[in-house]
Amino acid sequence: MVAGMEWQSESPELRAFLESLHRGDILSGTVVAIERFGVFVALDDGPAHPTLPGVGFLGVPELSWRRFDDPSDVVQVGQRVSCQFLGSDTHNAEARLSLKALEPDPLHAFAERTVVGQEFCGTVAKVVPIGIFVDLGDGILGLVPFREIDGRPAAIPAEDFEAGDQIAVVVTEIELPKRRVFLARPENSRYADAVLPT
Repeated sequence: MVAGMEWQSESPELRAFLESLHRGDILSGTVVAIERFGVFVALDDGPAHPTLPGVGFLGVPELSWRRFDDPSDVVQVGQRVSCQFLGSDTHNAEARLSLKALEPDPLHAFAERTVVGQEFCGTVAKVVPIGIFVDLGDGILGLVPFREIDGRPAAIPAEDFEAGDQIAVVVTEIELPKRRVFLARPENSRYADAVLPT
C-alpha cells in the first residue's frame, strides 16, 4: 500500500478528484470489492486508486440503517450504487461514502407512530450483560435493561433469554438524538394484543 501521503505525488489526478468533492455530494459507482470492514466502490467520475480496488469506501456503519450480519447482505460485487460523500480519508486516499444517508431513517418513522406504553411483540436479537436487544421489525432494535442505565431503572431481572425468543415488550422511551429505544416487559404480558410495526 502507498504509505501515508506519498500517494499524492504518485497520483495527482486522485488528489485533484478528492479535493473537488464536497460533503453531501451524491456519487455513483459500482461495488468492486466487499470486505468484512467495508465496501470498495469504483466511482463513475473518479480515477483509479493506485493500490485499493476503488476510490470510494463505504464503512460497515454507513451501509444501512437496518441490522445485518455481513456487508454482502446489503450489496453485491457489480451492483450499481449511489452514495453521499462524507469526506476524504487523506491517509488512504479514499472518498468516504454513505449508502444509508440517502435512505429514510426508520427510527424517525417508528417514533412518529409509537407512543410510550405501546406494546409490541419482538424477537430477542442479542443477550448482553446490560440487557436484551429486541428486534421490533423494520430495522428497530430496543433494549430491555437488566440494570440501571443513565439513571433509568432496570426494567427486568436477569431472566433466561435466548436469541430468537419471541417476547412481549412495552416502549418506555425513544431517544432520537442518541438513536436509542428503551423497552420493558409488560406487567401482564398479552401476546395477543401485541402489535408489530407496519
